[in-house]
Amino acid sequence: MRLLLVEDDAMLGEATAAGLRQDGHALDWVTDAPAARAVLQAVPYDAVLLDLGLPKGDGLDVLKWLRARGLDALVIVVTARDRVADRVAGLDAGADDYLVKPFDLDELAARLRAVERRRGALRASVVKLGDVEVDLRRRACTVAGRSVTLTAREFSLLEALVAHAGSPVARRALEERLYGFGEEIASNAVEVHVHHLRRKLGESFIVTDRGHGYRVPAP
Repeated sequence: MRLLLVEDDAMLGEATAAGLRQDGHALDWVTDAPAARAVLQAVPYDAVLLDLGLPKGDGLDVLKWLRARGLDALVIVVTARDRVADRVAGLDAGADDYLVKPFDLDELAARLRAVERRRGALRASVVKLGDVEVDLRRRACTVAGRSVTLTAREFSLLEALVAHAGSPVARRALEERLYGFGEEIASNAVEVHVHHLRRKLGESFIVTDRGHGYRVPAP
């Protein structure tokens, strides 16, 4: 997923960003309310991890602003405010989940998966594309019944292609799915991941549409 972390604590932000990137997420990190509004208007994030006690504005106001504009990113409030009234206010303002600091990174990752499952409840969790079967919920893949091991970024790229199965996805869109602001991206990074996926899933599984991007077959 493409994530936005809104957190002003430098140590916590660095640790959270590193852990989620290691899980294969593309992540951008901002430290105040105006910066959060600016990037949310520019980038279609899958999920936002939102602190409430921010410089230059309150995180709850950012959340209300986000929902008032119809932005449907998943939002997990991550805050030290632990009163029941604070939890109720956050959820009523449009948060999908509420996590109190201090927290464990494994729990945060699990909550991300949980809210994504709830939001995508109507989406098929298992997609079959010829011999390739992709389990989006378990983040697993098989070819002709044989389990295939994918790296976190390989699966994220495959997930993006499966979401648009039958239609090409531009390389730029795939880069935005895999990498956050400031991450160094090699000019052939997507091509390398595609090469590895073809080797694991079949050379003809991912088709190159010249000038348009990459696509996988429709279900």
